[in-house]
Amino acid sequence: MWKNLASVMEGEIVRLEPLAHRHEEGLFEVAQDGRIWRWMPYDPSGSRESFRSWLGDALAASSAGTEAAFATVNVATGEPVGSTRYLALRPEHRGLEIGWTWLAPARWQTGANVEAKLLMLDHAFGRLGCLRVEFKTDSRNERSRAALAALPARFEGIFRKHMLVRDGERRDSAYYSIVDDEWPEVRENLSRRIDAIRKEEAT
Repeated sequence: MWKNLASVMEGEIVRLEPLAHRHEEGLFEVAQDGRIWRWMPYDPSGSRESFRSWLGDALAASSAGTEAAFATVNVATGEPVGSTRYLALRPEHRGLEIGWTWLAPARWQTGANVEAKLLMLDHAFGRLGCLRVEFKTDSRNERSRAALAALPARFEGIFRKHMLVRDGERRDSAYYSIVDDEWPEVRENLSRRIDAIRKEEAT
């Protein structure tokens, strides 16, 4: 198993902290918009019990070492604004997935997701020595697919009837990946995008 999988990752816009019970209240407050959960396996907005179930599942997976869940924290305020994870860990093959990513809609298009991806990918390729990082999303989730293409991650195809989600709904999953040979170009692109966001905010 990888060491230092759930390390604090510090950026200028966001900080990724290993998910903990202390993040519950702040995350619950920013998780109430149903748009966040439209393409997730379940929707914990509006229900404290459902949200605690989501949190409990994430913490249990992290504790078991099968996943590593993070709270995405706004550096400027110290408040949590979302969450993300490493999952589908394959240390023997030096590969993993980044997923379960969500942000409060107020943080969409602010560079928060771009920097979080940069931090996680840099940790995966730089410190963990990954050869491959993959992503999957509902094939109908155009917003997520556009964000992945913009990294850029390479589209690898559709896994048909890949998952059963809410109420037994069948989901086709779109798969994307970045491999180590592509990482320098992706890192440069993400850094350039973050610099552009900072310059725009400064004007």
